[in-house]
Amino acid sequence: MATKNIRLEVMKTVEKSIDSFVEKYLIPVEEIWQPSDLLPNLQQENYMDGIIQIREEAKELGYDFWVVLVGDMVTEEALPTYESWLMDVEGVDQVANNGWSKWVRHWTGEENRHGDALNKYLYLSGRVNMREVEKTTQHLINDGFDIGTARDPYRNFIYTSFQELATNISHKRVGQLAKQKGNKMLGKMCTVIAGDEMRHHLAYREFVKIIFDYDPSEMMLAFQDMMKKKIVMPAQFLRESGDGIASAFENFSNAAQRLGVYTTFDYIDILDKLNEYWEIGKMNSLTDEAEKARDYLMTLPARMTRVAERIAVPTDITKFKWVEANGVV
Repeated sequence: MATKNIRLEVMKTVEKSIDSFVEKYLIPVEEIWQPSDLLPNLQQENYMDGIIQIREEAKELGYDFWVVLVGDMVTEEALPTYESWLMDVEGVDQVANNGWSKWVRHWTGEENRHGDALNKYLYLSGRVNMREVEKTTQHLINDGFDIGTARDPYRNFIYTSFQELATNISHKRVGQLAKQKGNKMLGKMCTVIAGDEMRHHLAYREFVKIIFDYDPSEMMLAFQDMMKKKIVMPAQFLRESGDGIASAFENFSNAAQRLGVYTTFDYIDILDKLNEYWEIGKMNSLTDEAEKARDYLMTLPARMTRVAERIAVPTDITKFKWVEANGVV
């Protein structure tokens, strides 16, 4: 009970500065980009020119690319799950006028635009089976997901610090691949989405840094626990229609690794960056158990690298219901 009470006190302390975090890391609605800024304007007489451009440029993108783009979009579209999860964290507790609830709602408002933009692009591209994609999205929301954080704010902020940087990397690299194929519209879309994800990452890693100042030993143990469980991406729970269990992630992940969009080495690099920013190696005044957790976290990247170097990514392309009906090669 004492540990829980300390967590709640720390959350209340950080909450006092939440308005400054909203101002620093989020952008007002009237100023931030909207999906319609990046897509053809259907109110203009020449709207078909933009749609034709999307469909022509889409022909240059290969099968694995579409699998990864669909997986990224579905992950973004499952936002209702993520909002309800964050709103239930201890210290947030669904309180309407709570500062943390304000953060979650404003963060959700920004994130909501990502799936909206990518969904419309995929629909207009004509290169994927949207009905199958939509089924996968609904399954992901219906199924929910267990990422090993329960309602603990410490573990939840470790997760979001990691996950937001992972999505930044994925969107940024998809955008780079699109630009290399001459697809400037999609390239810009993914780039601006990646920019949002980076801002969100910077906020969440700052929350963790502050918590380390107030409750270093418990924060260290939470960090160790999350890394022992491994940070499970929301896409871990993807499934296609007709599948009773989450079965699409491994093949989606293989496609991402073949493209170099998001790899095991990126996962390790994120851990390295978080260790460095939070100055894990310099932490002292810890309990004996937390000191062991610190040492574990500092040696983990090297151990993971040795394992990753021995793993071969399958080269065979797996067919998905999302894409195969359209004959993309």
